[in-house]
Amino acid sequence: MNIKPLADRVLILPAPAEEKTVGGIIIPDTAKEKPLKGEVVAAGNGTKDEEMVLKVGDQVLYGKYAGTELEFEGTKYLIMRQSDVLAVIS
Repeated sequence: MNIKPLADRVLILPAPAEEKTVGGIIIPDTAKEKPLKGEVVAAGNGTKDEEMVLKVGDQVLYGKYAGTELEFEGTKYLIMRQSDVLAVIS
């Protein structure tokens, strides 16, 4: 991974949107529900005031509008502060 988040930020690979169909109707990409969970693929070192508790490989839940979307080598990621992560899934 060539992206290294700074301070208390984490890089998250969102889970793919679910392909739900109702009665054979295929939902277009623009109408799909944005996923609210993903996997931490990179993490910063934290700050002097806030220790980094997330680690690479953690499955996490985050808020609907949390983070900034970015695309790197054809893959879409979210970068956000550790405080925007709501929970770790175990």
